[in-house]
Amino acid sequence: MLVKMNMCDPWRQTIGLLSLMSGRTDPAVTRLAALHVQFERRNYRLPIAGERFDAQVCLIERPTSATATIAWRDATHCSYGDQLWHAARARVNGVCAMSGQAIQVGDPVFKPRRGRPAPLNASAMILAAVLNEAADGGAQARFSAA
Repeated sequence: MLVKMNMCDPWRQTIGLLSLMSGRTDPAVTRLAALHVQFERRNYRLPIAGERFDAQVCLIERPTSATATIAWRDATHCSYGDQLWHAARARVNGVCAMSGQAIQVGDPVFKPRRGRPAPLNASAMILAAVLNEAADGGAQARFSAA
């Protein structure tokens, strides 16, 4: 458990990666950085209701009624300046990335377009009603669930 906590500590990650870049060859730092990269890539997921995350989500444009260009910024995981999202139905319960509202299976949502490699926010969803409201007026949201 302690090892997992250390891998997620941003300060230790920063120091470890800076040490690697400076040419320092401490085996413990090398192992920690390698584990961090593997851990983050495989285990990244967006939070469920009640968990905390910070993401800035900004609607850039609506090219069609079934697509949206979104700016997604999450300082701890990923940042996409102009990511294409498409309309879909929610296949799992979740949390709207713009409003924090609950999403139920079958709700109309927008999701990031899949690609190779898959975007780190591939499991994110925005309620279609919230995105439509953002297109009409305030198009930016910052959601922090406590």
